[in-house]
Amino acid sequence: MSSMNIGLLGLGTVGGGVAAVLAKNGADINRRAECDIRVKAALVLDETKKRAENVPVTTNPADILADKDVQIVAELMGGVEPARSYVLEALRSKKSVVTANKDLLALHAEEIFRVAAENGQDIYFEGAVAGGIPIIAAMRASFTANDITSVTGIINGTTNYILTAMTEQGRDFAAVLHEAQELGYAESDPAADVEGLDAARKLAILATLAFHTPVLFPDVYVEGITGITSADIEYARELGRVIKLLAIARKTEEGVEVRVHPALLPERHPLATVRDVFNAVYVEGDALGESMFYGRGAGALPTASAVLSDVIQAARNRNAGVQGRQGLGHDRRLPIKPVRDYRSSFYIRLKVKDEPRVFASLALFFAEADISFASIIQKPRSGGNAEIALVTHPCRESQFEQALSSVRAYSKLEKIYNTIRVLND
Repeated sequence: MSSMNIGLLGLGTVGGGVAAVLAKNGADINRRAECDIRVKAALVLDETKKRAENVPVTTNPADILADKDVQIVAELMGGVEPARSYVLEALRSKKSVVTANKDLLALHAEEIFRVAAENGQDIYFEGAVAGGIPIIAAMRASFTANDITSVTGIINGTTNYILTAMTEQGRDFAAVLHEAQELGYAESDPAADVEGLDAARKLAILATLAFHTPVLFPDVYVEGITGITSADIEYARELGRVIKLLAIARKTEEGVEVRVHPALLPERHPLATVRDVFNAVYVEGDALGESMFYGRGAGALPTASAVLSDVIQAARNRNAGVQGRQGLGHDRRLPIKPVRDYRSSFYIRLKVKDEPRVFASLALFFAEADISFASIIQKPRSGGNAEIALVTHPCRESQFEQALSSVRAYSKLEKIYNTIRVLND
């Protein structure tokens, strides 16, 4: 059996997971790859640090990137630089590249795939989105006969864990976030997760593959979950819905919509039952209809599983002399739709003075924006005020902002607690 040397750029959580899975399942992996896959070296910051992984380490990237005996480079560092420079150097050195770096691809996918094509090399990235869920392979191969119309996903395990605990245990955001940090589900600085940025980077990659058009991270509209309260979750329950942080990409006649935000989701929707740290991606296409992928979206071993499946495929391609066939498929240049033109239903929770004609005035503000109500919940009065939750029929974002501007200026308004989009069936 021939050998295939790989270099690991990074030996942290994911890199360590790759080394562990390769050590445990090496015989099966080698049989499936039809070659003996070996880690030639792993790039680390400190060579003297004691590690559980039994692989050679180096602090010099040239020991991997300039080594002609290394045929496949697995970039597992994260961040944009120096990862981008290393990936481009590896491709120009005629090495196949596997990456789990969503930050890099969400900003530089076009450049990386252009350089890969120019040098006839593979670039694989299953581990960059949704951990061990094989959604990238499906997008790049299984769905290619379809016209994909929408991709909707729960693709951040931290926020899904937080919202699940808030929903099922009635706890507040801060307490559950602290627990998630203690369990290792959230970073000490959780902003990338709870502000929706992590999911937005992943969505840019999924939308690019789904619609065969370049979508970058800055194109994605983003809202996080920090404003979600137990009161909003209770109102959602009364409306037969749950609140999830959704990543939504849609192809419309006006262009591509790409957005990440909390949404009230019908309890009967398949994504509504995705709990804790699990991820799921719900795809709709003209031929396949509806399909959902579900599994663990992060963690050392699930992501390592995705990385090594890519390594196996890259090794097979090199052995067969057919690398460089996996393009990104930018055969379209669809416009990115302005956020003001997105359509959605909206939930708004507010407190107003409990006086005659107040609700009539609220209804008028929305009617002037050509918006009607689908649901209305009013809580018992307290201290001369009334708390109201309204759900609108679908409208454009610009219409809702027009109505909201009138509500904010209304003298009988005490407070707007929250506004959340509503996903209909």
